[in-house]
Amino acid sequence: MKVSIRKKEIIKVASQLFKDKGYNAVSMRDIALALGIKAASLYNHIEGKQEILSILVLDLAKEFTNGMEKIVSSSSSPIQKIEQLIEMHIDITVTKSEALAALNNDWMHLQGNDLNSFIEMRDEYEENFRNIIKEGIANNKIKNHHPEVILFSMLSTLRTLYLWNQKRGKLEVNVLKRDMIAVLLKGII
Repeated sequence: MKVSIRKKEIIKVASQLFKDKGYNAVSMRDIALALGIKAASLYNHIEGKQEILSILVLDLAKEFTNGMEKIVSSSSSPIQKIEQLIEMHIDITVTKSEALAALNNDWMHLQGNDLNSFIEMRDEYEENFRNIIKEGIANNKIKNHHPEVILFSMLSTLRTLYLWNQKRGKLEVNVLKRDMIAVLLKGII
């Protein structure tokens, strides 16, 4: 879907407001005020908050899905695939933290087909990640811990990275990648 420049501006401003206040606390009037226009003018470019949220969440979910598909279809080892997934999460966190906040915190406000599409993409992503972990365990490249515990540990860290990174002063990307990969894959002992 081609998005106009004005629509992109509206989405960018709304995503920051969603991140700061949460989806439910933001009104179309708030978005218009932040843009310096009348609320009625917004409707010339966007149907409403639901459309904004759908664009933010589904576009980012598609980016994660496409990245996962490339990684899964590669001939890389399970460890290399996990490294690539961590790097992808970091890249997205650094470049799209507002959309990531909407994806993590506000996805449940999606409706109808958009909600179903998101849940399907999320479930497929997690299943692919789980299968990579299981393959690593089967090949004795990953310690034989429960795959669900490993998946939860990695995804909970990666999904909340945008909060930590923002709060702690945004580490340099290459340092973040190197050290997160080392800690998530090798632990601290």
